[in-house]
Amino acid sequence: MTDTTIGAIDAIEARRTTNLFDPTRGIDDAQIQELVRLATTAPTSFNLQNWRFIAVRTPEAKARLRQLAWDQAKVTDAAVTFIVVGQLADHRVLPERLAPAVAAGFMPAAMVPGWEGAAKSLYHGQPQRQRDEAVRTATFGAGTLVHAAQAMGLGTAPMIGFDAPAVAEAFGLAADELPVLLLAVGHAAPENWPRKPRRPLAQVLSLV
Repeated sequence: MTDTTIGAIDAIEARRTTNLFDPTRGIDDAQIQELVRLATTAPTSFNLQNWRFIAVRTPEAKARLRQLAWDQAKVTDAAVTFIVVGQLADHRVLPERLAPAVAAGFMPAAMVPGWEGAAKSLYHGQPQRQRDEAVRTATFGAGTLVHAAQAMGLGTAPMIGFDAPAVAEAFGLAADELPVLLLAVGHAAPENWPRKPRRPLAQVLSLV
């Protein structure tokens, strides 16, 4: 944590998309690790934690990614651009993923097979549902990372403009992994717009 860290509600209120980054300012690996640690506090179905974050931070790797991302300058201008990866939901990983909760003493070991069976019934042989869960998981993680970065005084830009199959090949994704989005993170240049106004609550909220 740094002196520039702000509260969670303030971070949400202050967040805006950063399209212009200061390419002269970087962030260190410890900050990258903290951002991903915070991102992984986001929820996942059955605690699958079916995500991965590839921190593209070297000039060579950023240039390679930029070629696959429609030549968007923010890929290379940002301090780091994350490839946020979702993994197809797979019930077989649950014993390992739930073991720390059992070791901590709040989840009974006898409960684990039931969770695994429920996940199997939901995902096994359901490729669309597996893929949907991969996208949901990656999106939850990316959203949490966005607000963590804002709280640390950093700007962010989520991107879907990239060649997904080419990114998967170039950065060694497994067959069960999807590059769901790119997320540029760095120091915002002063020329960025403020956050664009949102629709009125009356148009988006129903109280029933």
